[in-house]
Amino acid sequence: MSLEKAIESIRKGNMILLFDDEDREGETDLVIPALSVTPADIARMRRDAGGLICVAIHGKAAEKLGLPFMSDILSSISLNGHRQLRTLVEKKGDIPYDSRSSFSLWVNHRGTFTGITDNDRALTINKMGETVYRVLNGEKIDFGREFRSPGHVALLRAAAGLLDERRGQTELSIQLALMAGICPSMVVCEMLDERTGKALSKEDAKEYSLRYDMPFIAGKDIMEATLHRL
Repeated sequence: MSLEKAIESIRKGNMILLFDDEDREGETDLVIPALSVTPADIARMRRDAGGLICVAIHGKAAEKLGLPFMSDILSSISLNGHRQLRTLVEKKGDIPYDSRSSFSLWVNHRGTFTGITDNDRALTINKMGETVYRVLNGEKIDFGREFRSPGHVALLRAAAGLLDERRGQTELSIQLALMAGICPSMVVCEMLDERTGKALSKEDAKEYSLRYDMPFIAGKDIMEATLHRL
């Protein structure tokens, strides 16, 4: 099965392709564990995918690290004197495919220079993966000691209920990590099509997966497997 191949690939620290759903964003993301990403992987994502390179993290890790949703940050600021920011906060209907986004902070690791190079982003992402692993294993983390914000890596906070609450690439990739038995911190990047200016079609994404021997799976594959395990 392609899902089994994807799980094994993720377990080995390799990259896969994950399509969410036609009724959602209708996008395919390149996905790889944060602990495994290399500068070459970052280069591939910006070259072959072209979307935003983000790190999805488990909601429990985000809570322990004190990483809120960006929408909550903006709401809090707008209520404390910066009223002009209130208009920026997500409202019902703003996102046609969901009720809220999963964006949290944008960070750089303090060991980076500009933060945007392939080497710098790989370092930030690796350290983020390590941080998630450590905090979920009971270690107390001073997040600001290792990371600074604003930065060049977007953090995505998975919904507390994962797929029971939200079915975006954030939750799908984290659920996949849990199925593979690895640290729930995953790098995701949307595949775009420079010819059309839109998301890469599902058919073209499948062709890419065959060309480079990368497993291609859809969100429904993860959903079905999750339901069967209950």
